[in-house]
Amino acid sequence: MFQYTIGVEGMACGMCEAHINQAVRNAFQVKKVTSSHTRRQTVILTEQEIPEQDLKSVVAGAGYEAVSISREPYGKKRLFSAFRR
Repeated sequence: MFQYTIGVEGMACGMCEAHINQAVRNAFQVKKVTSSHTRRQTVILTEQEIPEQDLKSVVAGAGYEAVSISREPYGKKRLFSAFRR
């Protein structure tokens, strides 16, 4: 599973967040997508790799600007994983 973090410029409210989330869900098969206008970012969890240019196009199509994109492997954090050795 992969986690994509997209820096997004132009979000101003909760409706902007919902607009980007819906655009991402319509364009890609994702497990979860969340956006924050205060952090100016969108986080996507997916099992498939998504080309950066496709992500930028979807964000631009929703009326916003993707200024940065990072991808990293995603693993669930477990409750007591910090205590394991």
